[in-house]
Amino acid sequence: MANWNPWHGCHKYSPGCRHCYVYRSDAAHGKDSSVVAKTSSFGLPLAKNRAGEYKIPSGERVWTCFTSDFFVEDADQWRPEAWAMMKERSDLNFLFITKRIHRFYECIPEDWDAGYPNVHICCTVENQACADQRLPFFKELPIAQKSIICEPILEHIDLSAYLGPWAKEVVAGGESGPSARICRYEWITDLQRQCREAGVSFWFKQTGAMFEKDGKLYRIPRRHQHIQAQKSGLNYTP
Repeated sequence: MANWNPWHGCHKYSPGCRHCYVYRSDAAHGKDSSVVAKTSSFGLPLAKNRAGEYKIPSGERVWTCFTSDFFVEDADQWRPEAWAMMKERSDLNFLFITKRIHRFYECIPEDWDAGYPNVHICCTVENQACADQRLPFFKELPIAQKSIICEPILEHIDLSAYLGPWAKEVVAGGESGPSARICRYEWITDLQRQCREAGVSFWFKQTGAMFEKDGKLYRIPRRHQHIQAQKSGLNYTP
């Protein structure tokens, strides 16, 4: 598993962005997260070591653009070259998450056709309004691999009208950080039920810092958020 952030920085776009972890991390170092800039790792997919081998070996999943949004407008000038690297490294599986799925047709390369088979695009829907706005469009897009991300989940979300074989997975999780909003257990269990009924995989990724179950609020340290989610036994694979 590899990380590739071709550019860094973004603009807060929807409710899930309010307490963005990138903004929080950058602020601790006096950095302005609203400035989108190309990184020194831009060419990483094609980078080679002294032996002439790719630094990212064949078969790896590459977590892409996790300190920005791959479809952010500021990166329009760099994105064609990023796509070209993804196409050249067809032996890797690139995964990125976007809240700007509405920009899809403005951002894809000319030879996209039915989608690059090694590119996995995830659409974030943090509340019902975002789900109802983004998913009807996302569902119909020519993308080889698609997943839905409900993270940070901010309220109960009903995805039942949208789920089907087109979605590879639904990922859900709470919000981290000192200002985290509450994640309720029943929101997660109901999403899992929806996925089971639709035959779609479900991954409860993390509890978040403020997790409520059976009317009791738990403040969960960052180091335990993924572990506690895993212990819940809610992950589901058809």
